[in-house]
Amino acid sequence: MSQTIRPFLMFQARDAEAAMTFYVSLFPDGEILEVERYGPVGPGPEGTVIRARFRIGGQEVFCSDSFVRHAFDFTPASSLFVDCQSEDELARLAAALGEGGAELMPPGDYGFSRRFAWVNDRFGVSWQLNLA
Repeated sequence: MSQTIRPFLMFQARDAEAAMTFYVSLFPDGEILEVERYGPVGPGPEGTVIRARFRIGGQEVFCSDSFVRHAFDFTPASSLFVDCQSEDELARLAAALGEGGAELMPPGDYGFSRRFAWVNDRFGVSWQLNLA
């Protein structure tokens, strides 16, 4: 039996559904595959995401809303890396993902790629965008 390894994004501000909906809107193959929610008996707040699964760029990603407050959150040390097929695609994704977030490296030629950008989105998730 082979193992499956997928990214898992844990949101602390009840942002899982909003983030997942935003992400799938940005990619042509984006699709929400499954959402499981807490009911009235919890343990999380009713309607928040226990676990969800979505696909972007051919990659399945899990996410959830954590009802437990943690002293940690997302960090750029872990990011989603996207190989873009055109400069226009890279610019579109950098603008959309960076809106309300933070630009860590503006689009540019950094030597290791002729066009690259690194942003944190408004949910705190880090994205590296590379011209393939």
